[in-house]
Amino acid sequence: MTETIHIGNSALQEIDELLRNRAFSKVVVLVDDNTLAHCYPRLKDYLPEHSLIQIPSGEEHKTLQTCELIWQRMTELNLDRWAVLVNLGGGVIGDMGGFCASVFKRGIYFVQVPTTLLAQVDASVGGKTGIDFHGLKNHIGVYQEPQAVFIDPTFLQTLPQRQVKSGYAEIIKHWLIADAEAFQTQRNIGLFTEDWEALIRHSVHIKSEVVTADPLEGGYRKVLNFGHTVGHAVETYLMQQPGRELLHGEAIAVGMFCEAYLSVKKELLSKEELDKIETFLVSVYEKVSIGEDDIEKIAQLALQDKKNTRSTINCTLLQSIGKAVYDQAITLQDIQESLRYYQLL
Repeated sequence: MTETIHIGNSALQEIDELLRNRAFSKVVVLVDDNTLAHCYPRLKDYLPEHSLIQIPSGEEHKTLQTCELIWQRMTELNLDRWAVLVNLGGGVIGDMGGFCASVFKRGIYFVQVPTTLLAQVDASVGGKTGIDFHGLKNHIGVYQEPQAVFIDPTFLQTLPQRQVKSGYAEIIKHWLIADAEAFQTQRNIGLFTEDWEALIRHSVHIKSEVVTADPLEGGYRKVLNFGHTVGHAVETYLMQQPGRELLHGEAIAVGMFCEAYLSVKKELLSKEELDKIETFLVSVYEKVSIGEDDIEKIAQLALQDKKNTRSTINCTLLQSIGKAVYDQAITLQDIQESLRYYQLL
């Protein structure tokens, strides 16, 4: 777990200090269309001499084909193993940029500058990198820690509300798996907080503690997957349905509904706690339309989940609000039942 996580309005000054004090041979910044326009102008004054690599924005471009473009540009720039890649963007940029840096010439340095709430509280912390493959999310990747992470909450001012809600889902997840008191407090406040820095710090702290205890997801780290078995399947399926695509956090919110329901079915979570979770999630997220024709296809995608063992679908469920249990075996029928329950909400 990287110890170098800088959070706050002075985070970009810290990146200036790191890049100037370390003997990196070259500095390259990876951006997409959005971060080039809205975030790079704020960052560039804190950078030494550098080059840009620009890619299209969006999850649909998180592919090997885009990696080839990045590697080709790295090659044209004559990067050696002492170069550093600065990943400026959301989860797609962080995941893909980290992956490209980790395998280029067997690994060059990289730092993360997450610009979305989702990336700040989740994707930028923990050393997971990767890309989608044939529509399967994060199917190819490696574990590799960045040199440092620089989280500036003022970047959130560039985001539409939908993107903020998407990131907020991962914050809710962190409360549900590790901090019942924070969940209880925040559900009375809702999404409209003025102190994002405090929420980000707390969420990063929860994730950092989990990752430090289990860096390579051999066991305990799997608690971070609450909402993701069903959520990833929903996200993957709707990604292939033009006009129905969801942001990651929107899909994870669906997954948290379903997996909280399964937690009650497996006699782990109380019905009263399920009601509290549902009431909070309903107050933030619009219901996603999932028809009967979709349900079986979504469930089948869960067979590709990276947490599975042989043919067993392993899921993280809630024993109570604030305590998760991992490696809970569920069936395709369980997933279908949970999606039908979500349908009827």
